Amino acid sequence: MTKAKIAAGTIYERSSRHYNFIISSQFTGKRLDQCLASLLPEVTRSGMQKLIKDGFVLVNQKSAKPASLVKANDSISVEIPCPKKCEIAAEDIPLNIVYEDADLIVINKSPDMVVHPACGNWSHTLVNALLFHCKDLSGIGGELKPGIVHRLDKGTSGIIVAAKNDASHLFLSKQFKDRKIKKVYMALVCGLLKNDHGEIDKPIGRSIKDRKKFSSKTRKGRIALTSWQVVKRFENNLSLVEVELHTGRTHQIRVHFAEMGYPLLGDEVYGFKKSKFQIEFKRPALHAAKIGFFHPLTNVWMEFEAPLAKDFADLLNRLEK
Repeated sequence: MTKAKIAAGTIYERSSRHYNFIISSQFTGKRLDQCLASLLPEVTRSGMQKLIKDGFVLVNQKSAKPASLVKANDSISVEIPCPKKCEIAAEDIPLNIVYEDADLIVINKSPDMVVHPACGNWSHTLVNALLFHCKDLSGIGGELKPGIVHRLDKGTSGIIVAAKNDASHLFLSKQFKDRKIKKVYMALVCGLLKNDHGEIDKPIGRSIKDRKKFSSKTRKGRIALTSWQVVKRFENNLSLVEVELHTGRTHQIRVHFAEMGYPLLGDEVYGFKKSKFQIEFKRPALHAAKIGFFHPLTNVWMEFEAPLAKDFADLLNRLEK
């Protein structure tokens, strides 16, 4: 079984493989999910956490939690069920393809397209379109996210890369993890930024006040680093900003600028409750403009750019006038 077969989003059938381990002293004090990820490298750590939570792992014949600490001589049994065949439908949806080869595909995503199926959006997603176009995507993303290495929010337009095979998926994912991917965005924020450039270094996690939001005011924040420079200030009290992400937290740009007092135009989640601006925009004014990475087969550095979505470009033209 390859590492691609068991990932965090996988749905299981009950035909399975079984493993039994007696834990050696070298693992004493380690988390259960870490220990098993080392012993079964074909399973991702997030996939192992799901197996533990779903009751497929027993420690001394009892259920446990991913964070449980193991001891020498613990007896651990692991059942790895076979994943169900992916039932997400392939759909003939036009894609704006920036680049494609046998290993990966780079798309300029429209702002209204959701990246992968989820509650409320089971069809018409980028994954549905990719399944039709590519026929055989990487399985590492799980049942609902085949080929998906990273994501863009619905409402965010621009460049996104997907893997077409498991080797490419692993190679690209490691670059994201090691922060070797170059990610540049264009954002239109409310207010006139005082400085011409800057850096925001604030951990981000689930908001203490609202679990549906993300915030630096959190109990379990993860490192989040954003650098930015002003491209242009407009008389409408708006600033066009080029943003580079050095980490990839959910809603990172939106949260960082909102907490600075400069929320993105059109952001109803993190923006002002009552608009102080005459300009209206029906989505967060955010565009993934550029991505750079090492190709998984050739190891050659590649960069791709995506022109602004029409609504964003039209808005800037109006502001110029």
